[in-house]
Amino acid sequence: MHALLGHLHDVGFGAAPRPLGIDEQGREVLTFMPGHVVWPERFSLLEPARQLARVARLIREFHDAVQGFSPPADAQWKVLIPAEGCDIIAHHDLAPWNLVVADEEQWAFIDWDAAGPGSRLWDVAYAIHGFVPLSAHPDWQHPGAAARLRVFADAYGLDEADRRRLVPLLGRRTRCMYDFLRDQAALGVQPWARLWSEGHGDAWRSDAEYIEQREDQWARALLTG
Repeated sequence: MHALLGHLHDVGFGAAPRPLGIDEQGREVLTFMPGHVVWPERFSLLEPARQLARVARLIREFHDAVQGFSPPADAQWKVLIPAEGCDIIAHHDLAPWNLVVADEEQWAFIDWDAAGPGSRLWDVAYAIHGFVPLSAHPDWQHPGAAARLRVFADAYGLDEADRRRLVPLLGRRTRCMYDFLRDQAALGVQPWARLWSEGHGDAWRSDAEYIEQREDQWARALLTG
C-alpha cells in the first residue's frame, strides 16, 4: 500500500495520503488529510451535479495516475472481494465515507488498506452506488439518480463500450457486498459479522435489487442523447 501511495505522490496525484514510513511500534504512518468525511452528515455537499462531477473526475485522475504503477515483487494486497478484471491497482472502497473534504480546494480519498488488483469499471461501479447514490433506502433514494448516473459517467469519460459493460456491473458489484457480508458473518469474522447483525447485509441486498430492477433506466440514461 505504501508503494502505491508513494507512486501517486510522485506522479502528482494529491488526493491521497502520502506514506511516511513505519513507526517504532510497527504502525504505518501517513500524512494527515484534514477535513470531514461527507457521509452521512455532509452528503449535501455532493448534491449539486458539479460536485458529483468533481468526484468522478477525481477518480479518473487516480485511475490515470495509477496506470503506470508497477507493484513491488513482494507486494501483498488485502483485497476482500476479487474484482472482475485486473487492469489497474484499484482502491476498492471509493465511497462517501472515504472522501474527506476540507474546503473547496482540498478533497482526498482515505482508507487505502483494501487497495489491490482490480479494474477501472469495478471501482467506478462501486463509486456510483455510493455517490449518486443508487439506494433503495427511502432516506437516500435519489429522484434524479438516472441523471446523476449520466453526470458521473460523462465526467469520468466513459466511452460507449464501457457504459454498456457498466449497466449490469452496477448490480453485480453491489450484490457482491451482500454476498461478502453473508459469508463472513457465517464464519464469525469481525467486523463483518457485527455489520451483518446490524443490518448492513439487508441494505446491500435491497440496493442490489433496486439497481437490478432498473437496468433499462440506467441504460437509457447512459446511452441516449
